[in-house]
Amino acid sequence: MPMTRKAYKSDLSDEEWRIIEPLIPPPKSGGHPRTVDMREVVNAIFYLLRTGC
Repeated sequence: MPMTRKAYKSDLSDEEWRIIEPLIPPPKSGGHPRTVDMREVVNAIFYLLRTGC
C-alpha cells in the first residue's frame, strides 16, 4: 500500500518532472532493483535546498 504524504511548495509539478526525469540515470542491471521513487528523492533534495534543513 503506497504511503500518502503532505505536498510541499518545493515539490515538482508534473511538467517539471517531465523535464528532469530523462536526466535521472536508469537503475544498473544485475543489481538490487530500486525500491524508492526517484521523483520523491528529487522532491526531498529540493525541500532541503528550499528550507535549509
